[in-house]
Amino acid sequence: MRVKLGASFGWLWSAYAVSTYGTWIAFGAFPLIAVRELHASAFAVSLLEAAGLAVAAIIAFPLGPWVERRPKRPVMIAMDLARFLAMASVPAAYLLGSLSYGQLLVVSVVSGAASITFTAASGAYLKHLVRGDHLLIASGRFEGTSWVATAAGPPLGGALSGVLGPVVTILADSLSYLLSALGVLRIRGGDVATPRDPATRLRGADLLDGWRFILRDRALRRLFLNSTLVGGLIMATAPLLAVLLLGEYHFPAWQYGLAFGLPALGGFVGARLCARLVRRHGRYRVMTVSGWLRSLFPLGLAFLQPGLTGLLTVIVVEGLLITCMGVFNPIHATERLQRTPADRAAQVLSTWSVSSRLTQATLMLIWGLLATLVGPLGAITLSGVLLLATPLLLPRRSDLLARPPARPAERVPAA
Repeated sequence: MRVKLGASFGWLWSAYAVSTYGTWIAFGAFPLIAVRELHASAFAVSLLEAAGLAVAAIIAFPLGPWVERRPKRPVMIAMDLARFLAMASVPAAYLLGSLSYGQLLVVSVVSGAASITFTAASGAYLKHLVRGDHLLIASGRFEGTSWVATAAGPPLGGALSGVLGPVVTILADSLSYLLSALGVLRIRGGDVATPRDPATRLRGADLLDGWRFILRDRALRRLFLNSTLVGGLIMATAPLLAVLLLGEYHFPAWQYGLAFGLPALGGFVGARLCARLVRRHGRYRVMTVSGWLRSLFPLGLAFLQPGLTGLLTVIVVEGLLITCMGVFNPIHATERLQRTPADRAAQVLSTWSVSSRLTQATLMLIWGLLATLVGPLGAITLSGVLLLATPLLLPRRSDLLARPPARPAERVPAA
């Protein structure tokens, strides 16, 4: 039986869906424009990806406390409009003949920072909108939408890019943010904001509150370390897989798209099964098993070969990995929201996103250098070996059963 979460959730979900599809339709457009239109070098393209992640995260970091103190819907709308204007500037500059590498870098940073801030605000609002066990169902729907967009968006964007050029996909992405803003605008009902004493000013130490809260809670701390490291090691190999498959193994573009589009459907299947598996086997067991499996399968990429065998290897390995991620991620997102008080949700989510992106950018650069020493396949294999140890960071059952610690101001002093 399908659980109804209300019209407000429907509009929030729709806003997320349309912007996610827009993002994946434009997937790869910036590197393609940089190479074909601006004749950028391979290092410049890598810098565009890594710097966009890192600088956006640094800019978004101090916005966490700011988001916490404000109603979340206006923040989401403002971030959508910022992303719309930033992305729309690219086709505008292209038509005027003034598009530059520097503009692509600035747009990447602005869009990335706005995305982190939007995610923090929407996560805090989701906690306000959906209560109790329904959070797992809501998180599963977001996760399923993300993986369907991952499967459908790049092929559609590739078709549009092939016929009309990559700039058109960026225009579609920009319009998706405008539609997302309109969706958030349609939400009715209350909002959530943490009140602040007007006599107190925001201090630099307040910026670290998100990390302090995460590190004080054993379950959150272990989830944070596990998810950040797993995501960083997986993303570090993404550019290397492109070099290996497209460069050394000479996969046609359509096979490369198929190798990463088809497995994404496994994420949708995993997200749909998540709530059912939790009801039958319990949240801890499902999270632990899926967490171990998602760290095991990437080692299969060490056996990549040219030709049909290599294509099938990528599809099977990525399919198994993404299916496990589709099960794990909604449980992870639900546990994180349930253990975080409403007046800390935006800051914790912002800190989490910033840390993840900085880790990904750092490991991308490290693995890029490593690939020059041992080759792309050797670097990918090393990532798979290191991933085998990451489940040791997963929360224990006792960590999940323990109550989140109170903030220092809330603790009752001893008599």
